[in-house]
Amino acid sequence: MNRVGRGGNLVTYTYLYNIIIGVLSMNNDLEWSKPKEYPISQIQTLLENGYEVEVDSPDGYIPVNYFINKGMHQEYVLKVDDVDIDTISCNGEHLFETSLGWYSAKQLSTVKEEVNILTKNGYKKGIVSTTDKTIPIVDINVEHKNHRYYTNNVSSHNTGVGKSLGMCHIAASSLLQGKNVLYITMEMAEERIAERIDANLLDIPIDQLDKMPKTMFTEKVNNLAKKTVGKLIVKEYPTGAAHAGHFRALLKELKLKKSFIPDIIFIDYLNICASSRMKSMGGAINSYTYVKAIAEELRGIAVEFAVPVVSATQTTRSGFSNSDPGLEDTSESFGLPATADLMLAFVSNEELEQSGQIMVKQLKNRYNDPNRNKRFVVGIDRSKMRLYDAEATDQTLIDDGIPVFDKTPSGDKFKDFKI
Repeated sequence: MNRVGRGGNLVTYTYLYNIIIGVLSMNNDLEWSKPKEYPISQIQTLLENGYEVEVDSPDGYIPVNYFINKGMHQEYVLKVDDVDIDTISCNGEHLFETSLGWYSAKQLSTVKEEVNILTKNGYKKGIVSTTDKTIPIVDINVEHKNHRYYTNNVSSHNTGVGKSLGMCHIAASSLLQGKNVLYITMEMAEERIAERIDANLLDIPIDQLDKMPKTMFTEKVNNLAKKTVGKLIVKEYPTGAAHAGHFRALLKELKLKKSFIPDIIFIDYLNICASSRMKSMGGAINSYTYVKAIAEELRGIAVEFAVPVVSATQTTRSGFSNSDPGLEDTSESFGLPATADLMLAFVSNEELEQSGQIMVKQLKNRYNDPNRNKRFVVGIDRSKMRLYDAEATDQTLIDDGIPVFDKTPSGDKFKDFKI
């Protein structure tokens, strides 16, 4: 495989487009060449041509899985109190890592004082403001459980297919059915999770929640209260700091102090939990054993409290480029799918993104035949954090042995291609 990597500073907008990446010599797979500047728009071309691209992050140099064009958005500007860090332009949903966790540019723009933002030079004071401009936004997805990379030396969160969105939608649907929901987050701030669920329940775009008149908001909440008696509790833990023991104590505390017994638990997400049996990732503990232990411990919680536990994980790098992923594409540990009772894969590509859809594939199902409705598409409304039923005419994903990509217009162009 060709390699392009040792990336430097990636900016998340297209009119300031330089990214410093090193090109590995074609005849030598051991040494990186001197860094060379590429336009960010070429990342997609490099990936499609089989190159491996790496970018700098707080976790070291990490591979880029895929590139996505997000279209036109209102401009938000981050200015950091550091002469070595350029101004960053982004959209309102872009996440920055602060001393208090991940916060969107839109959330930070409502804070008048400066906030401690993680940069390559440590935490620095920064402030976000808005402009009247509409700008083109692009983003990447990186292969690391922390989902972060440097944009102009500032730690930013990468784009995703929608695992948190899917869990927030199921949580909202459970509430509408009168169920009690416990949502444990170790990635996003608990306010941000609650905001996503509110957008889903109130049928309001997430960026409009704080702009609603008080009377309208009160009316919507009162109407919603008439439909459901379900309760929601969102609990945030630091990344990698909580394990099944903490969750067990939380469940007992909620029952004792608030008479709250959840009907379903969401944990966002499994790979950044800790293990109660294995204290660290150091020494002889590998990722297969560690992630498998976490999965077994969470399944133990489900059995002990007789409650379903829903979590998420990522695919491997090959799984990101695979339009028909399988259990073998689960990242870090095959022990996770061996432990789970039900596994669904969310698959997205540019074509589905343009149609406002996402493909769902059953990977494992202990409750029913996984080959029944093995693949199907659902609509996705990211502004309201909602999934919805697609039209019957869109359900064309039949199990005929033909790879899913080959059934798309793009795949059809390469049907006679030979290697």
